[in-house]
Amino acid sequence: MPESLTAQDLRLLIKRVFQPSEQDTGLAIIVDLPDERLADNPEWAERRQMAADWYQKLVSEQNALGLDRITLAWYRNAGGNNADLPAACHPGVGRTVPNHADEVMEWDSRPFSDLFSSHTLVLAPTELSATAPLKVATRDSGFRAATMPGFLPSMIPALRLDYGEINRRVNLLKGLLDRAESAHFAFEADGQAHELVLDLRHRTGHASGGLFPDNGVAGNLPSGEAYIVPYEGEIEGDISRSAGTLPVQIGDEVVLYEIKANKAVKVLTSGPESAKEADHIAREPAYANMSELGLGVLGDFGLKPTGSILLDEKLGLHIAFGRSDHFGGTVGPADFSGPDAVIHLDRVFIPETQPRVQVRKVRLLGPDLDQVIIVNREFVGLEENQ
Repeated sequence: MPESLTAQDLRLLIKRVFQPSEQDTGLAIIVDLPDERLADNPEWAERRQMAADWYQKLVSEQNALGLDRITLAWYRNAGGNNADLPAACHPGVGRTVPNHADEVMEWDSRPFSDLFSSHTLVLAPTELSATAPLKVATRDSGFRAATMPGFLPSMIPALRLDYGEINRRVNLLKGLLDRAESAHFAFEADGQAHELVLDLRHRTGHASGGLFPDNGVAGNLPSGEAYIVPYEGEIEGDISRSAGTLPVQIGDEVVLYEIKANKAVKVLTSGPESAKEADHIAREPAYANMSELGLGVLGDFGLKPTGSILLDEKLGLHIAFGRSDHFGGTVGPADFSGPDAVIHLDRVFIPETQPRVQVRKVRLLGPDLDQVIIVNREFVGLEENQ
């Protein structure tokens, strides 16, 4: 039987994650819906029911949380992970859980801007990631958001970890990323060595420990990563120094990308997945952007992948393609051919997802820094008192 959260569990979770104060007005739970572009699936349907259950339980805890209002709002899916949200959503108080976006079109609608202005806390257990648009929205609005794309009941144990220790580790890694000017990777794929350098100049790191006490921020829940956008060459006369080869196992195939100036410029392998990737970077040059270096620490706490990127990327090293503006980079929706093409796609380098690709070493270099942080897929130097 799938694990579930009680009303008390949810109250304690909201208090820990958001640390509500007297200045907080309300909590909004926003959930996307299938449509003709993106068909429903059993996990998505289960997530919608879970969100409705959470709403009912949290309403019973509203006074204990000190909030004026709790709202459940549905919206037509954005078409792609991290694409911009539609203009409006549809509050679902007293209604059944919808199975298709068309079902809510005749309901009362509410601009997302209005929802965000009256709810300082936002929880987003969605099918498609809303992290990027919510990160952008929180910058100019007085709210904060915890995004849960692909969340499944099997991931509930990740909400009960020691987030004090997780925060310590991700802040330590953020400090190293802040000092680094480059990250050097030694990979091995099917016995062949590959090297990649990501340029980290002109950037600072971010720490995402699953706690959001202050307005103006949005991030994943559960979380546990430090991350940084590689330099993308936006300064005139200063091209990005990111270069090398990046092996990624997709299905049963290892795809090898040639990286120059922070972009995948060529696929060096052959096969069905290689052909798809070569076509993708040719059709959508923005997808070819190296948009994130992420260092997830939750694998050190005994968690295993669930098949949802929300948790899986927090288990170890990941490198992303595509959109970066939500992390402080320069590539955003306008750089893609259309809203449905916008993507930020993480490739996670752990044994369960990429058994044929080994991360032999990750080394951070800077003017006052020369530190190896990963050896044979394992973090080194993160333990206390080390």
